[in-house]
Amino acid sequence: MENNNNKHNPFYPLYFALVLVVGVLIGITINRNSQQSRLLQIFSNKNFSANKVDEVMNYVLKEYVDSINKDSLTDKTIEALLSNLDPHSVYIPAEILQATVEPLNGNFEGIGIEFNILRDTIYVANAIPGGPSEKAGIKSGDKIIFVDGKKVAGIGITNEMVFKTLKGKGGTEVNIGILPLGTSKIEYFKIIRGKIPIHSIDASYMIDSITGYINIIRFGSTTYNEFDEALLKLEQKGMKQLVLDLRGNPGGYLDAAIHICDEFLPEGKTIVYTEGKSRPRKTSVATKKGRFEKQKLVILIDESSASASEIVAGAIQDNDRGLIIGRRSFGKGLVQEQSEFRDGSAIRLTIARYYTPSGRSIQKPYVNGKSAEYYHKEAELLDSGELINKDSVKLNLKLKYTTANGRTVYGGGGIMPDIFVPLDTTKVNRNITRLIYSKVVNDFAMEYVNKNRAKLSYQDVESFNKSFVINTALLDELRIYANKYDVKFQVTDLNKDFALFSNIFKALIAKNIFNQEAWFYIKNQNDDCYKKAIETIYKENNNL
Repeated sequence: MENNNNKHNPFYPLYFALVLVVGVLIGITINRNSQQSRLLQIFSNKNFSANKVDEVMNYVLKEYVDSINKDSLTDKTIEALLSNLDPHSVYIPAEILQATVEPLNGNFEGIGIEFNILRDTIYVANAIPGGPSEKAGIKSGDKIIFVDGKKVAGIGITNEMVFKTLKGKGGTEVNIGILPLGTSKIEYFKIIRGKIPIHSIDASYMIDSITGYINIIRFGSTTYNEFDEALLKLEQKGMKQLVLDLRGNPGGYLDAAIHICDEFLPEGKTIVYTEGKSRPRKTSVATKKGRFEKQKLVILIDESSASASEIVAGAIQDNDRGLIIGRRSFGKGLVQEQSEFRDGSAIRLTIARYYTPSGRSIQKPYVNGKSAEYYHKEAELLDSGELINKDSVKLNLKLKYTTANGRTVYGGGGIMPDIFVPLDTTKVNRNITRLIYSKVVNDFAMEYVNKNRAKLSYQDVESFNKSFVINTALLDELRIYANKYDVKFQVTDLNKDFALFSNIFKALIAKNIFNQEAWFYIKNQNDDCYKKAIETIYKENNNL
């Protein structure tokens, strides 16, 4: 979910109150002989300085010329208060708190489908294994036309409308009218909503006979169990070395990161410690349970790897347990504690900082609470050179720290990788990017798979990858499809960027045939960090 900046300054209610106070007090000063006003009596109360916010709130609510929604004013006041602290102390309204915690809790309640919206129609991309929809017989490619007797096709359906319609309390019933793939007759299904898992691991597979790959997209309550299962599965297939991909992972629960580090580090090694003004230092150390303590390990990070991802990367780097490859991580090293109100809303207040074993604070500098510069966009990082040139990364060279084996690492925020892999700007072709993000390629891939499932019945993604070829005929079919939706391109336009485009196109087709793991399996083969990881892990020794 994207966080849109609130266009309405949350300080306005307080500004107004303060302006009102100042104006009245000026009036009192000018009219020295007039009777002392009620306002002066209120603000002369001895208890005012100890409870100023409450006094102002009560005064505004009681005396303001127009009616005011107390709950709304309270929410905005809390937001204004927290916005002056740091970028991660936030107020979460009740109506969005559940959606905020669901990914970390590892489940939600609904009918259990992944969906796409194509030409104002809901298409089932995948019925989640073991979920209510799969048990009812709903399959990939089916179209959802009716929900509880109401038509949901051709009405301007949005993602938000789908969530609101299909999600619901476990045990409740929903009736769905489906147009199955390849038929013209609507079938009706009665589905009982249930708990649907939200997975933390998007991909785990063998790169070759001894090298495994695991991609963790968040650190939630189920992450460690998922990781443990993935590790066991790959070990049973012969894994002796691992590439752990934490790129784009925004973090999550501290415990999940600690448990995963524990699998890699010998007993007694420091993983992370936290410390705050009112929170004494608390150190987490590895136990003796680790199963993957001696095998080769490479971790991938980038500018969107944050929080728990940085804890894992920092622990591995400072203990010289493996190599970190990619680009400097985000730099989110503040610890939040969540407190919930009776109305279902909550605040997350920063109460401590994370430190790596060598003593580095993960947190990058910030000023004035949520300064716009704090959340750098890719374009800004490109302009600064940080994504392209290691020497452009703004390391604080005065903050020197030492790893277990005596290597020097620097502070200043985020984790700087051992091996820097620049963003390949030759792959950032505007025309290709525009074509891919026009959505037309994804829509075509979905329709192509739906129409050709019989001939696309590959045993697995490996056999698909070996046999399926993006040829000129398929690209011309895409061109004709795109032209219908005013996305113009010629097949010859792709000649220079054929490898880049065909890789992404093929990955989208694989995703629609199989799952998200197939997307990673194909896409990674044209990924510079991934290729550098494989090259590095085969060197004689990567435990520095």
